[in-house]
Amino acid sequence: MSDIIHLLPDSIANQIAAGEVIQRPASVVKELVENSLDAGAGHIRIVIKDAGRTLIQVIDDGKGMSATDARMAFERHATSKIKNAGDLFALHTRGFRGEALASVAAIAHVEVKTRRPEDEVGTLLKIAGSNVESQETISCAAGTTISVKNIFFNVPARRKFLKSNETERRNIFVELERMALVNPDTEFTLIENDVQTLHLPAVNLRKRIVQLQGKSINQQLIEIDAETTLAKIRGYISIPRFARKGRANQFFFANNRYIRHPYFHKAVTTAYAPLISAAENPNYFIYFEVDPDTIDVNIHPTKTEVKFENETTLWQILMVTVKESLGKFNAIPSIDFDTADAPDIPIFDPTKSTSMPKVSINPHYNPFQKPHGNDLGKARPNLDWEKLYKGFENEEKSTPPAPGAETGFFRASPSPDSDFSALASPEHYQYKQKYILTSVKSGLMIIDQRRAHVRILFDRYLSDITNRKGMSQRVLFPEMVELTAAEASSLSEIREDMEALGFELSDLGNNTVAIQGVPAELQHVDAVALVRSMIDKNLDTGGNVKEQVHERLALSMANFTAIPTGKSLSEEEMLLMVNQLFACQLPNHTPDGKSIITVISDDEMEKKLRG
Repeated sequence: MSDIIHLLPDSIANQIAAGEVIQRPASVVKELVENSLDAGAGHIRIVIKDAGRTLIQVIDDGKGMSATDARMAFERHATSKIKNAGDLFALHTRGFRGEALASVAAIAHVEVKTRRPEDEVGTLLKIAGSNVESQETISCAAGTTISVKNIFFNVPARRKFLKSNETERRNIFVELERMALVNPDTEFTLIENDVQTLHLPAVNLRKRIVQLQGKSINQQLIEIDAETTLAKIRGYISIPRFARKGRANQFFFANNRYIRHPYFHKAVTTAYAPLISAAENPNYFIYFEVDPDTIDVNIHPTKTEVKFENETTLWQILMVTVKESLGKFNAIPSIDFDTADAPDIPIFDPTKSTSMPKVSINPHYNPFQKPHGNDLGKARPNLDWEKLYKGFENEEKSTPPAPGAETGFFRASPSPDSDFSALASPEHYQYKQKYILTSVKSGLMIIDQRRAHVRILFDRYLSDITNRKGMSQRVLFPEMVELTAAEASSLSEIREDMEALGFELSDLGNNTVAIQGVPAELQHVDAVALVRSMIDKNLDTGGNVKEQVHERLALSMANFTAIPTGKSLSEEEMLLMVNQLFACQLPNHTPDGKSIITVISDDEMEKKLRG
């Protein structure tokens, strides 16, 4: 019997590696830009077409490669950073596994133009599906240009499962944003379908954050800076009052690499806990500098999950650093007192004598003694309480009762002298401005009023989106919304459906939109916050299935516009809400699965009252 174990061909091995490293066009952008940064590029230009499906081109002015290096760079496990095992634990650069370029070349057509500054000519290399098609000498600018065309051309299953262009484009923005935040001294330019959509000149860190997040974030930032023997922590956090209920901009970087770290995120939220609600999220941009041998970044193919040697201690340092910065900010007065008309405070003169202040009292005053004669100083004043009380009685008789007041409907609890029979007449009751109580055949039904309203609004908004019948009401003063590149990409993905709801949005350029109109049924709503919440929801959930997008938008609007817990409702409003709820197809649960209705049976109440 012949042997059955054999080595895979390099082309197949590279395709398998590509499945881990190259998941989508954004992965290619990330790997190529990181190589450019490691090459010391001062300006990196990214060109994409069709969200990276047709072309991804990265042009840099870095150190370039020789003809031999250009060829070797596309071999598996080829690297310029590791010569022995010890080098793995002393790396300050980004890539080191040596599979990125080989993985890219395995699933696309790749063309490389590169020249070192000291060389007179450069190299042109063409590779397709791991096969080198040609290599020749050419004249080109110093640096490296890598063009990746027709990604996944030889892996149709992977190409089939790419998301929509808007989703893939948004993922590219997210990767660029992370790399730009950690390299503020590098200039980035992004060109999409021959149109420049992003230009980030080299600046300091704070200005780079403003470039990416908009001018409004500048006033929100508080600087943090701490240096210990374990790590140096620097960056910016946001003022507590700017915390957002939706998705916030939250970034951790370790040794100039973006990382995800839920444990450290908990440290930040712990520091903010007394200052914001549990539903709100602060913005933060936090950078760790640690000894490379105390961190392991090679536990995940994309290197976004890392392991620190002293995580517990770093957690404490981070929490204390954030809390200290928040404390310093709060200690600074935010009000400028006008001292122009302030009284002069006399300067203390020890030569002048002072006297103790005197208080005059009437020891004969008796508050219970009726006035007689002219002895008004010794008796209580005549306030004529009886006449005042009669005025209250007259006012009470002349004032008509408020709607529903005759039933005691809005009372949180009856007064001691009230007649409980007054509570027996209405059909629905509101309990603690949160629940609607009504009797049914089997017992007592309890309805959560906010959740019921969410279900009603969700069905209505979903119908408006599906049928394209949302009515718009123009606002008197249009409001501008500054978005990040990723948020602007997310908005373009859901914009058509938002306009079907009744929103009117117009582009102002530079990732800024103006809200010209909102759905007609929305009154006194914060339009900017609503639009941001819908964008954040789409960013958090992702996906491009149309039905899912519709449901996300409808649920986001329903949650934002539903009545809050604690709102008093009239009997007519409760009756209308109950009728609308039971007209829904699924009245028992909210769209995200929370219970709306519960029933306490007569038997349960009898058991509780039996003793």
